[in-house]
Amino acid sequence: MLGIHDLALFIVSGLLLNMMPGPDTLLIMLRSGSQGWRAGSMAALGIGTGTMVHVLAAALGLSALLSASAELFAVIKLMGALYLVYLGISLLRQRPGAAATVNETVALPRLSYGRIFRQGLLTNVLNPKVALFFLAFVPQFIDPAAPQKALAFIVLGCIFNFNGMIWCHLLAFSTAFASSKVRLPARVATWLNRVMGGLFVGLGIKLAVE
Repeated sequence: MLGIHDLALFIVSGLLLNMMPGPDTLLIMLRSGSQGWRAGSMAALGIGTGTMVHVLAAALGLSALLSASAELFAVIKLMGALYLVYLGISLLRQRPGAAATVNETVALPRLSYGRIFRQGLLTNVLNPKVALFFLAFVPQFIDPAAPQKALAFIVLGCIFNFNGMIWCHLLAFSTAFASSKVRLPARVATWLNRVMGGLFVGLGIKLAVE
């Protein structure tokens, strides 16, 4: 169908790739642990929307332009790195004892669902490596002679994103459940908050220097 082949292998590979930890995983766990599964779900939906932006861009050839222009790639990469560093610094600057419910493991201020959605969207969209990943990974499962390559690309991208959303929501539910059962002392929660902030800063720096 549409020149797509080895669909089962694509699905398994996609699931394994979605399970690899990164900024998206960290953001979902952070929001689920601080505000519950709905917040984690909104972060996941934002990430999924960002993934579809990359899928459509790659299908339309924009990712090819990104891979061919070192300057454009560097600019977008720097923007993504700065955003991750910004998120990390925001966590590091969070004071102990900030507003949190009794079930919250990490002491973070409550954010609107719209803002959490935008965080997930920007974290994904501003990572140019996601665009190049789709450009390199998805075409391996499309017949070079397929008449509708762009449509096949979009179909595979939707399948990849759907499976990713399943994993992201399982992560959100499991993190929220664990945080509701485990009550950490304020000092431990504060240090956990700082560790997460440091991870975001580290991921941002890693993205910038790669």
